[in-house]
Amino acid sequence: MRSPARFFTRVVLILLLAFLPISSWAKNGDVFDTNRARLLGHMLQQQLSGKHYSQKPTNDALSEAAFELYLKQLDFQKRFLLKSDVAELEKYRDQIDDAVRRGRLALPIGGRNILNRRVAQVQQMVDELLNEKIDPTVPEKIETDPEKIDYAATPSELRERWRKTLKGQILSRYISLREDEVGVDDDGALLPVDKEKDAELMVQAQEKVGKTVRNLLKRMLEETEQDHYDRYLNAIARAFDPHTSYLPPMTKEDFDIQMSGSLEGIGATLREDDGYIKVVRIIPGSAASKQGQLGADDIILKVAEGSGDPVDITDTRIRDAVALIRGKKGTEVRLTVKKPDGRKMIIPIVRDVVEIAETFVKGTTIADEESGKTFGYVKVPSFYRDYSGKTDRNVTDDLRNELKKLREKNISGLILDLRNNGGGSLSDAVSVTGLFIKTGPVVQIRSSGGKIQVMKDDDSSVEYDGPMIVLVNRFSASASEIVAGALQDYGRALIVGDEHTHGKGTVQALLDLDRYVNLRGMEKYMPLGAIKVTIQKFYRISGESTQEKGVVPDIILPSRLDGLESGEKYLDNALPWDHIDSADYDHWDKEPKDIPKLQELTKEQIAQNEDFQEIVSDADSAKKRREETEQSLVLADMLKERDQLRDERKRIKEHGALMHGSFTSDSVDGEEGSEKKELTLEEKLAEDPYVDQSILLLKELIDQLD
Repeated sequence: MRSPARFFTRVVLILLLAFLPISSWAKNGDVFDTNRARLLGHMLQQQLSGKHYSQKPTNDALSEAAFELYLKQLDFQKRFLLKSDVAELEKYRDQIDDAVRRGRLALPIGGRNILNRRVAQVQQMVDELLNEKIDPTVPEKIETDPEKIDYAATPSELRERWRKTLKGQILSRYISLREDEVGVDDDGALLPVDKEKDAELMVQAQEKVGKTVRNLLKRMLEETEQDHYDRYLNAIARAFDPHTSYLPPMTKEDFDIQMSGSLEGIGATLREDDGYIKVVRIIPGSAASKQGQLGADDIILKVAEGSGDPVDITDTRIRDAVALIRGKKGTEVRLTVKKPDGRKMIIPIVRDVVEIAETFVKGTTIADEESGKTFGYVKVPSFYRDYSGKTDRNVTDDLRNELKKLREKNISGLILDLRNNGGGSLSDAVSVTGLFIKTGPVVQIRSSGGKIQVMKDDDSSVEYDGPMIVLVNRFSASASEIVAGALQDYGRALIVGDEHTHGKGTVQALLDLDRYVNLRGMEKYMPLGAIKVTIQKFYRISGESTQEKGVVPDIILPSRLDGLESGEKYLDNALPWDHIDSADYDHWDKEPKDIPKLQELTKEQIAQNEDFQEIVSDADSAKKRREETEQSLVLADMLKERDQLRDERKRIKEHGALMHGSFTSDSVDGEEGSEKKELTLEEKLAEDPYVDQSILLLKELIDQLD
């Protein structure tokens, strides 16, 4: 006997695919795309409503959230749509929920038509503007933060916006060409140039920018109807939360390749975010990790193959961006990126496969001359586990072995470094915590139905029971936050680092939509892709969620990214922080006695520490740079800004403190093209102020415990 629910679903799908607007029958391909999108929309709504953790209803509130995301995806930088276009689309703001249920696709079709019309108009504007000579001395500015401007009211206003955009790009390209063709001195300052060469470089810059922009506009017009459907469906998925998304077949294939670890490239996880391609995570041991300059939250603006012309990838599909970035081992890709602090830089990376050895736990000892004591240091890049069965290697066993080696050297205290650790195996988060406690709960996991599972460490052995510090930063996420949170709740370790960790306290599952096609005749629309959907939420043993707030360290140290809106709580539609009942657990019998005293002592030490004062100064400079979003279009001003950023980078290198307040690089960079000196782990730690401060704190902990 057929299930009534299943029969109803079959009837709904047949009706959705049968009654199409007459206009959609113009081409067979269009009919196929429309039918396929209708099927996908229905399946998306059905799966997300039933399986997402929040159990959000598909209503007007969800529709408005999806509309905002869709509009950002369509034209986040406000370089194409006019106010009248947005007003025309506004009628769909609260109708997306009804449209998906009824199989109506007016918004993505209408959005595509409007965008293509404006892109075609911009093409004509760009051709006209590129024939005009720019004056690099005219005092004018352009606002670079899309959130601070409105859509253009008229075509003439849009044209003026593009005139300034092109002028800024041409002047930036002129500076890059001058660096490459004329060169810089030993301090990195631009060498002088004669008038003839100067004019030649400006012409080259205008030609190269023209080529880049024309190619971008051409790519935008080549986007298919299905591409626009996919973005629309992804906006609906992301309205549930930022980690829920629709993965079209090609993107799902890329996801599968990435998860298998077989991809040759730069070794970075990327996401499409409001018209930009943003770095989510750098894979330990990868080409990007070894090069050291690319980091989480960086925005990739342009991609160049070696010394070739860069391709602008703003407003580009992530799969097209990935195709440009990916390449064969040994080849070079140059990324023009915008750093979280507002700086722009070109990062050359030689593509390579991940060096597995660099992803594993590493440890060493640090001798303190003042006290005569020896301290242990262990870096955990990720919570890895080989599920293939080929090696059975995992972070827990590796850390256990490293701790045994350190114990044999009679260490007086331990630093466990989880900075930039984006997570990994949940079971290893539990077992790693178990290396430092006797037995007890480590994390609570709540499902959408309210069922709570408590994951415990049942192994009574303790691999290390001495004073301990856990180093974290705002890029410590997921499994890292579980470990740091548990050790903090037990009073087992002092947590030290940024203002907060990332705050990702959710679990996702990947649903292959092809598995849910059980209606005869629907197979022709496969492959349908997949949905990555949030299904569970993490809670600390204290009952507090790690979601949104992350873990707040006991001792907060200055970071170059202080004040930056980086972390889960700044993402659109992030699930909120909340709490449940505490689990039953006993505090560590030697937990830190006087944390407020340690906090006051740290403030005094930071005030006297040159490295930390430099970091505070750089954070203040970065904050001012982020706030000053108007870019001067006077060449002299842009050259002055270039010199200021060059001096700042040089100062950072000289102080040995890298971008995110921790070492992410395996080398010391000179100016571009110079040799790189590989650093040992010991050499890195000797220049790391966060490790130095951790040693001071460990000595205070020892004094408290004596």
